[in-house]
Amino acid sequence: MKWTNQLTQKLQLEYPIIQAPMLGVATPEMVAAATKVGCLGSLPLGDFPAEKCAEMIRATKQLTPRPFAVNIFAHDIPAPSDELKERYAKAKQFIEQLAQQHHLPVKLPGFEELKLHSYREQVEAIIAEGCRTVSFTFGNLDAPSIERLKSKDVTLIGTCTSVQEAQLLEQSDIDVICVQGIEAGGHRGSFTNGYLPQTGGLSLLSQVYESVSVPLIYAGGIYNAKTLLASKTLGAQGFQIGSLLLGAAESALKEFEKRRLREVKESEIVLTKSFSGRYARGIKNTFIEAVDSSEHILPYPYQNKLTKELRKLAKANENPDFVSIWLGQSINGFSNQPTADILKELIKATEQF
Repeated sequence: MKWTNQLTQKLQLEYPIIQAPMLGVATPEMVAAATKVGCLGSLPLGDFPAEKCAEMIRATKQLTPRPFAVNIFAHDIPAPSDELKERYAKAKQFIEQLAQQHHLPVKLPGFEELKLHSYREQVEAIIAEGCRTVSFTFGNLDAPSIERLKSKDVTLIGTCTSVQEAQLLEQSDIDVICVQGIEAGGHRGSFTNGYLPQTGGLSLLSQVYESVSVPLIYAGGIYNAKTLLASKTLGAQGFQIGSLLLGAAESALKEFEKRRLREVKESEIVLTKSFSGRYARGIKNTFIEAVDSSEHILPYPYQNKLTKELRKLAKANENPDFVSIWLGQSINGFSNQPTADILKELIKATEQF
């Protein structure tokens, strides 16, 4: 297989393979490892404050001299209201009681204690640190942010889950589009019409390829050479790898979480809004079942902020029923090898076709 294409040239890569920016999983060490084998490492910045973003970027730079992408959440924050505050208080009480019943006494933050950060705060920090590739999800960047980043020669990679979203990104002068299939692990990148597009990844990729003219990255279910080549056949120039790296040596997941991954059955993988208020694909557990069947799910990022301390406590107590373990539908062995070795094996296997 010939790896060189428009994307490798644009992003200065040897291989058009992108390590997915999995917040809570991808570490500076994982990002650096991906870059060292000629792939694109992606550092997840989520909705961290600007100072934290700069700190993480610098930590990654110390590990690799090669370029890497940073990933941000391009969502709008719902305005506070009396109704939202009331819903928050009820959700807080419900979740605290649920946790208490399962021997996880936790004090969740009150509404006024929440610290919410917009991607607009992150843009200047990203520019100041000299980042040349920015990917984003949960929405589209606003025009001033796009103009500011592109004025500094930053390559922008947006995320779509429908043809309409892909077209909106192209119309906004986004350089590259990551097509996320419904089978992909973690959060949906959906941002239009208030509904969840559920098109299968390969079908969506084929339609997007026929609808836009910018280079495409495909994310969703790639776990071996055949799945990578399938997406290439349908128009992808880049291939984003997420679930395959969950068990890697550099993954931030703890051993009990990696062990749960290796035991997972296909019937246990679900879409849920319970932890964050946005749909995400992961392993069903006690928390997901209880909250999804309740009326206590707030819009993102409020639900995400509300459950943060519970997830932190559950992780410290190695309790898989109250942590969010995200993964896609393509179950693999979740190798504990170093990231570089996992990627090298994928590259070698693909080159044999």
